[in-house]
Amino acid sequence: MEISLADIALKTGGELRGDSQKLISNAAPFELAKPKDITFAGSRKFIKKLNLTKAGAVFIPESGLSEDVLAASQNLIIVDHPQIAFARILNTFYPPSKPTSGVSPTAAIGENFTNGKDVSIGHCVVIGNDVKIGSRVCLHPHVVIEDQVVIGDNTEIFPHVTIHRYSKIGANVIIQSGSVIGSDGFGYASDGNKYIKIPHTGIVQIDDDVEIGACNTIDRATFGKTWIQQGVKTDNLVHIAHNVTVGANTVSAAQVGVSGSTTIGRNVILAGQVGISEHLTIGDGAILGPQAGIAQAVDKGQVVSGSPEMPHRLWLRVQRIIPRLPLIRKKLSAIEKKVNKIEKKLGLSPD
Repeated sequence: MEISLADIALKTGGELRGDSQKLISNAAPFELAKPKDITFAGSRKFIKKLNLTKAGAVFIPESGLSEDVLAASQNLIIVDHPQIAFARILNTFYPPSKPTSGVSPTAAIGENFTNGKDVSIGHCVVIGNDVKIGSRVCLHPHVVIEDQVVIGDNTEIFPHVTIHRYSKIGANVIIQSGSVIGSDGFGYASDGNKYIKIPHTGIVQIDDDVEIGACNTIDRATFGKTWIQQGVKTDNLVHIAHNVTVGANTVSAAQVGVSGSTTIGRNVILAGQVGISEHLTIGDGAILGPQAGIAQAVDKGQVVSGSPEMPHRLWLRVQRIIPRLPLIRKKLSAIEKKVNKIEKKLGLSPD
């Protein structure tokens, strides 16, 4: 496939400066791009190196324009968000495969199943009773959908996903392989000698435009719902416990763990291996750094790191000090000896 720069600019809403008829056949990383590839320069680091790329064209933000950049020989497409434009054109060159519509003869389907148009139900899919799925839903092989699950239009569920009873899945949702939606939460009552399981009678609700990574576990609520709001994105190996609410457009990197009944705000960033204790509130726009252990509420817009968490700037100062502790100890010991000598000379020492 070859696309002219004029068409690429049109598809991405960009302003072209260069050869509108030049044909592009691929999208590639900045360092690896070749004359028939398009790439992007989303930061000053790459804008300064424009003369080094061999790409046939470059997406660039308007803020990156300068006389030197405009004087360069590259074809430029000016867009608001170069990485987003690059992603869109990448999807043009590598469109996702679309399974053939229809129901595999090896699928097992329960009573009162209803579905919209152009659904694809793969080999060995198991669907319980009273399940409803929308149009253009794709269930890959070995997916299990339990009773009374509802799934919205254009949702794609990859192999070996299990969605337990009563769960509600929105439209345009992607759930990657191996994830489990709606399993019982970790809830037990102790009489001092043994633990008694607390029944979990709630549901999981996943809103529209959510993407769930591989091998996630999202527990059903004890009562009410565990709620993943619109636009949330999770990486692989994320665990979300019972009655958690994850606000719209929040992202979670790999191995994040969120304890029960915690509320996470909108547009929050949870870096890799963040652990959040139960019954906490994380404010809108907060950023939790890698391996942060969150034991108390985090305010709106706050950036925290460490375990237990602390303001990120303080954490950076602490990290710089830790390697110097042996030297600091040595200096303190020398100062202590000098003070002791002075005290002896002044007769202040008990010795």
